[in-house]
Amino acid sequence: MKLAIVCSWLNQYGGAERVLEVVHEMYPQAPIYTSIYRPEALPSKYRSWDIRPTFLDRLPLIKHWPQPFLPLYPLGFESLDLRGYEVVLSITSAFAHGVITPAETRHVCYCLTPTRFLWNYHAYIEREGVGPIVRAALQPFLKGLREWDRLAAERVDEFIAISRTVQRRIRKYYRRESRIIHPPVRTDLSPLPAEPEDYYLIVSRLVPYKRIDLAVQAFNLLGLPLRIIGDGRDRAALEAMAGSNIQFLGYLPSDAQVREQMARCRAFLFPGEEDFGLSPVEAMAAGRPVIAYAAGGALDTIEEGRTGLFFHEPTPEALAEAVRRLDQYTFDPLYIQRHAQRFGVERFQRELAQVLEGAS
Repeated sequence: MKLAIVCSWLNQYGGAERVLEVVHEMYPQAPIYTSIYRPEALPSKYRSWDIRPTFLDRLPLIKHWPQPFLPLYPLGFESLDLRGYEVVLSITSAFAHGVITPAETRHVCYCLTPTRFLWNYHAYIEREGVGPIVRAALQPFLKGLREWDRLAAERVDEFIAISRTVQRRIRKYYRRESRIIHPPVRTDLSPLPAEPEDYYLIVSRLVPYKRIDLAVQAFNLLGLPLRIIGDGRDRAALEAMAGSNIQFLGYLPSDAQVREQMARCRAFLFPGEEDFGLSPVEAMAAGRPVIAYAAGGALDTIEEGRTGLFFHEPTPEALAEAVRRLDQYTFDPLYIQRHAQRFGVERFQRELAQVLEGAS
């Protein structure tokens, strides 16, 4: 099978890039097309990959300030020459599904979510802290971009969603059906379940939509020890509001260090709404229960009362109450760990290969 991979952009490191890495392991010879590529923002191994950015990559400032250029992204992806491939796989949360493929090429879209700033504009602007100048510049283009986005979805031969939440969005915004293949989580790297210590844990980028502020306020009320691993533009504000029981560990360079912290926490906290959420599954792979907001991908990955607990209102009080309820349950670390294996890498690779190689 001659395969090309297309992704939205490669200018930061997060969950989409971790999915891309697993797909690249499956098909290391497949070129990766993307809008812009910033090597210094990604692990060094990317520099040996066949990455082919669009003409947008040559525009000044775009790699550090991409928002004003968003109206140009459709043109960038439509400019890609994808002749000669049997299958094109787009891994996308914006624009990459809009590539134009020949009639004989099958286009499979692994949809992380329909484009947030188009279909959930007000929530996106609020949680990302987009400034008024950029808001004003983008507003006239949104209607046209939404129309392009919906029409681009009609070019896709098959959609794959990462969760039931994303599946519903694809049906609502694109009027397309999809199958679900949950993202890959490296559950095999987790240590064996350990005796928990007296702290709760968050591992996250410290940005608005992650709702780390809810956890900080909840633990200010509870007075219990909370450790937060990660960094981001919200860190200073979060530290300013946090009590002495809350410890900010910053970015830990080693995955092993992070997983060791997961294995020893009383419970892992996941206070925001995510399309899927890799870190709660990683915590469960280490045998620890998860306390999560009852929305998004957490509904696909957590079993109430068996692998974790939900809180149903996005308030510090609701999260604090869920933490208090934790002592009413007895969680089996081995059961939690086995549950997490359902989301492992081998399962993802097998399911995706069946779609792609069947399509070819």
